Amino acid sequence: MAVLRVIGLSVTVADLSRTAAFYRDILELETAPERVFSDPAWNSLLGLASETTTRAVDVLVGRQTVELRSFEPPGQLYPAIRASNDQWFQHLALVTKDIENTWERLRNRGLKDEITKGRPVRLPPNTGRVTAFKFRDPEGHPLELISFPPGVGSDIWRDGRGEGILGCDHTAISVMDLDRSLHFYIALLGFRITDRSLNHGPEQDRLDDLTACEVDVVALEPATASTPHVELLHYRKPRGQTLQSGIQANDVASVRQYYEVDDLGALVERLTSRHEIFVSPGIVKLKDGRAASAVRDPDGHMILLVE
Repeated sequence: MAVLRVIGLSVTVADLSRTAAFYRDILELETAPERVFSDPAWNSLLGLASETTTRAVDVLVGRQTVELRSFEPPGQLYPAIRASNDQWFQHLALVTKDIENTWERLRNRGLKDEITKGRPVRLPPNTGRVTAFKFRDPEGHPLELISFPPGVGSDIWRDGRGEGILGCDHTAISVMDLDRSLHFYIALLGFRITDRSLNHGPEQDRLDDLTACEVDVVALEPATASTPHVELLHYRKPRGQTLQSGIQANDVASVRQYYEVDDLGALVERLTSRHEIFVSPGIVKLKDGRAASAVRDPDGHMILLVE
């Protein structure tokens, strides 16, 4: 009754062609051909009307896949006023061996919506001495370039070859109540803590474009695969915007985490007994024969559980 691995992410976009071009032409990632489909089972899983249609493009990020999805009818655009400590904030951490070179290349290719001010930031020793830079895609979704010093990070990044983006290390989500979120991800989903730090200081402020911030960063790994993993970001200060209403799957701020689990029925029963909020009507049978369920974590982030 645990999450075995993080399969990938599914990101809602309004303009699929433009966003796919950003990942292909600016980030220099490979994109698959566009798919168009209408699947009542998937719509039920995502809490959408049965007649909803979808267009999707897969972005290959090293060994991982990020799915871009647009929906008809569409939902709300990404909030115009946004910051790194918003409750709905969720970024994808993209690993590169030479972050300065990669950052320069992205800027030369047209990167514009930068969260971090100035050059990539090397964080203090208590955070692992990683170097990072945050920015947004054309829809407003935050992304992070990250580079690890020797001896830090997963072995797959130390052994990685090539220039540019090598793969996805983790997805980081903003949480309002750290203890409540830790209980959800550890006690209910079976993740384990592998690292924890309190980040603050001028480097963190510049990385996040915030003032006098203090943020708990907790790394969580699933049962069998350490990469990619999940990070919880709990901003003690300044406090971010909270959700005034739920984010639906066709809203651009929606990002779904795909998890592979070992016993979906037992896990859904456990979550139901704890009165967790489901998006899907329990377990849904998909066309390919898989069973899946969609649940929200305590901050409304949508998680797709697949067996």
